Amino acid sequence: MATFNIDAENNITALSSQQADFQGEIFASQQELGELAAKWPANRLIEVWNGIPGLAPVKKFTDRKSAVSRIWKAVQSLDGGATEAATTAPERANKPKAAGKKGTKAKSVTKAKAAKGKRAKGGDKPAAARDGSKKAEILGLLQRKGGATLSQIMKATGWQAHSVRGFISGALGKKMGLTVNSVRREDDERVYSIA
Repeated sequence: MATFNIDAENNITALSSQQADFQGEIFASQQELGELAAKWPANRLIEVWNGIPGLAPVKKFTDRKSAVSRIWKAVQSLDGGATEAATTAPERANKPKAAGKKGTKAKSVTKAKAAKGKRAKGGDKPAAARDGSKKAEILGLLQRKGGATLSQIMKATGWQAHSVRGFISGALGKKMGLTVNSVRREDDERVYSIA
């Protein structure tokens, strides 16, 4: 188990077994970090978090316990093994960032989403839903002759009107690529059916 040191400037270092010269407080578990943090002002937890490289900065935490838990998880990634020291913000801040790393990730995510959309709308596979799911139930209602009214779908699912409309638009229309017809009848009732 790794042991960590946090100094007055909130630098966190993973200590090796040979290191004996350090300044600051030592912790080796989330519980020990929590005991140390109990003595700290709340803004120090924010400074510690914001000093860990690669994490999105925060302005506040919900509570001290969740702050300690999140910091502990983040500190685990700083441990390059018990023999290497890993330090946060001030020492790492001077290192240059890898060029184009952020852009590469954004492009790959965008390509993955685009490919997912093409598969859904491509029509290679028929629209499918897990048996017994609400999606399957709604698809069954919409595929029957004459479709289903908004109130029928609401009754079958227990959902409110806005949830039904959102599901039809998002899950069926956008994700599954289905064309859902929506018609208002003479009695002012909305009817949905799959084209």
